[in-house]
Order: sequence, then C-alpha cells, then structure tokens
Amino acid sequence: MSLSLQLGIVVGYLLVALAIGLLAYRVAEATAEDYYLASRSIGTVVLLFTTFATLLSAFTFFGGPNLAYEAGPEWLIVMGALDGVLFAVLWYVIGYKQWLIGNRNGYLTLGEMLGDRFGSPGLRALVAGVSLIWLFPYVMLQQMGAGEAVAGLTGGAVPYWAGAALITAFMILYVVLAGMRGVAWTDTVQGLFMLSIVWIAAVWVLSQVGGLGGATASMLDARPEFGSFGGGVYTPGFIISSAITIAFGVTMFPQINQRFFVAKRGEVLKKSFALWPVLVLLLFLPAFMLGAWAVGMPVDVPEGANVLPVVLNEYTPMWFAALVIAGAMAAMMSSSDSMLLSGSSYFTRDVYRPFVNPDASERREAWLGRIGVAAFATGAFLASLLRPGTLIEVGDTAFSGFALLALPVICALYWDGITRDGMVTGVLVPQVAYLTVVLSSVLPVVPTLPRSVLGGWDVALGLMVLSAALTLGVSWLTTPTADDDPSRFAVAGD
Repeated sequence: MSLSLQLGIVVGYLLVALAIGLLAYRVAEATAEDYYLASRSIGTVVLLFTTFATLLSAFTFFGGPNLAYEAGPEWLIVMGALDGVLFAVLWYVIGYKQWLIGNRNGYLTLGEMLGDRFGSPGLRALVAGVSLIWLFPYVMLQQMGAGEAVAGLTGGAVPYWAGAALITAFMILYVVLAGMRGVAWTDTVQGLFMLSIVWIAAVWVLSQVGGLGGATASMLDARPEFGSFGGGVYTPGFIISSAITIAFGVTMFPQINQRFFVAKRGEVLKKSFALWPVLVLLLFLPAFMLGAWAVGMPVDVPEGANVLPVVLNEYTPMWFAALVIAGAMAAMMSSSDSMLLSGSSYFTRDVYRPFVNPDASERREAWLGRIGVAAFATGAFLASLLRPGTLIEVGDTAFSGFALLALPVICALYWDGITRDGMVTGVLVPQVAYLTVVLSSVLPVVPTLPRSVLGGWDVALGLMVLSAALTLGVSWLTTPTADDDPSRFAVAGD
C-alpha cells in the first residue's frame, strides 16, 4: 500500500468526523449554553457514547497496550474492572447531584456552580485555573499519541511532528465549528466504530497467531510472570493508587464533568452510568490484551514506539491497519475537541465574564471561546514537540492533578457546613504541593521530589486525603460568609 493511500484513509476518516461537525453547526443556536452544553438536550445513547469516546484517548489506545506489553495484562484489571466500576459509582455520587443542581440553576461549569454556592468569584477562578493547568498535559497527550501513531503507521516516512500537527489542525477546526452538539454526535459514531474495529483487529490478529490459546501460550513462554497476578510494576500501591486517582480524576476532567450538566432528564444519567462498566470492559479487553499478547509474537517493537500499530502492520492488511489508526486518531480528536471545548468554557465563563466583561453577550462569549481553543491547542502542540514523558506518565500526571479536586467537591455537594475558606484551602494547598512535585522533575533548579513512595503508592493519594482533611477542618474552624448560600445545592432527586 502506498504512503499516499495510508494517509488518505487517515485524513478521509477525519474529514468524515468534520462533516458531522459542520452538520451540527448548521442546526446550532448562537448561545453559550448551546455551544457548550447542546442546550441540555442529550439522551441516553448519545450521553453514554460521548462520555465513552471522550475517554478514548492516546492513554487508552497506545498507553494502555504499551504498559500491558512491558509489564503484563494487569492494567486491564486497573482500568477495565476497578476504574470502570468506581467511575460509575462516582458518576452517580457526583454527576447525578451535579445534574440536579445545574438543571435547576442553569450552571455551565463546575467553577460557576461552586462560585455561586460560596459567593466567591475567586473560588470560581481557582477551580477554572487548576482545571486548565492539568488539562494542558492531557491535550498534549493526544497530540503526542497522534504523532507517534502516524510515524509508526508510515514507518517514519511521515515524521512525529507532522502527525501531531495534523490532529491539532483538525481539532481546532472541529471545535470552532461544532460545539457540544457536534462533538456529541461525532463521539457516538466514533465510540461505536472503535468498539467494533478493536474487536475485529483482535480476532484478525489471533487468527494469524494460533488463536486465543496459541497467543496466550506464546505470551507465557516469553514472559512466564504474565501468568500470575501482581509483581514488577503492579504492586498493591500502584494498582490501588492508579485505580483511585484515575477514577476520581476522570470525574473532575472538564470534558467529563461538564457532561454531568447536559442530560435532558435524570433517568438519562442513571441509565448511562449503569451501562458504563460493561462498555469500558468491552473496549479495554481487546486493546490491552493485544499489547500483552505481542510479547509472544515475532514482532520488533522499537524503543519508544507504540506496540499496537506494530502488531497491526505485521498481522493485518495495511488498509485495515490504516483504518484502525485513523479511528484511533479520530478518537483522540474526540477527546481533544471535548477538552478544548470545556477548557474554553472554563476560561470564558469563570475568568473572562466575572473578571473582565460581566456584561458580555452570549454570542461574544462563544466566539471568544473559539479563539481560546485555537490558542490553547497551539500551545499544547508546541509543548508536545518536546515529548516530556511517556503517554502513561503524561496521562497519569493529569489524572492525579484532577483527582485532588474531587473530595472537596464531594464535601461541598453533601455538607452544608463547608465554608468558602475551607474550599479554597482544600483545593489550593494540595494543588500547590502536587504541582511542586511535578515541576521538580522538569526544572533543574528544584530538587526532584518522588511521585510515589513505599512501593508504588502515589503521593497524589496522600494529597487527596489532605484535601478532604483541610476542607473539613478549615470549614469547622471558620464561619460562613454573608454570600454563602447552601440552599443553592438543596435539591431532591427525581
């Protein structure tokens, strides 16, 4: 297959996604609520698959199989079982309560909701600022994954930077045009396509290597330790820390958290989170096991390369490998466009409107958000060229940063006694501490601080406990302000 045909398949698939965005643009309303939340009109199937596709990132398609290839298939337990169930529980604990509150009060962002509850524009901006800080590496992660995918598919004929630039251009164009309605429509198509194509890929590869039994036997011959649970990187500390920080972090991701506002009825959320664990396991099982099985296959995976494109190039026709990579890139774009859309709403709604132009029209706000999308994506692309870590490392950094927001938010949702000072302290202090840990690994003037201790326990897990303790403790020691209004969160389930 020629290089031009490979790239044609990839670009063609992205153009199909763009066409759906153009259709959504034609029916969209010129309001911030429609641009960011599709006028709160999303049903069960679309909500389930837009959440699903939003999480189908480079972390899933390349980071997960890579870790399974290097360390064993236990990553399926962490992401497919533990996180699938834990996130579904949090979807109810946080998401349903948030939907009830947002539906009654018309909130668009998490910061807007918290800022109104505590009468604090500063808290609103703090939550938005923290979210944008950790959103940056996760957008960058998609660009890194796309660059590596195209380079791997074409054998290096198309360089890393070109693949990263390709998805950046498409994500900017798509978000500027489509808004939440187009993102949700495309995500539904993407989710269904990728769920099907990954299973077809797994069956196709297995048919070439002796079936399930042959692939598993070859894997165990090459790496006998893959047949037992735990060991190596999979210490109890690593497994528990990863499951908790990822699940709690996902609930605070702007692109996920904002989806708690978009359902048209409460039943939509309830049905969606009930189906979530099954859908996640159906995707992660073939994707991660392809990475684990690859250790027993006669394939050469260059250092730093992604294992999935290598396996597909070896055992499936080039057109099929190109189609899978195209779908994976489109899934990365689904993640990125949602991130950029939510990030722009956090900037315009929680920073620009309260501090710069309170009287801005919704049309002006929506267009300012589009400009912010282009600037944010371009900055992330430039940072992705530095390749500051593996896909798992970059993704884990973002997950842990967001996880530190979760417990203060839960406290605010369920206890009227939380004060503004408690919230600000519970959010700010752990975030500063974790940011110091992260920056210590990249800034030579700062002593390097460990990201994990005592056999794989993530320091972010301890900082999560600290965030809850500070939120509750400071709230107990301080009094509510005159602007504090717990009644804003006083809602009953439907």
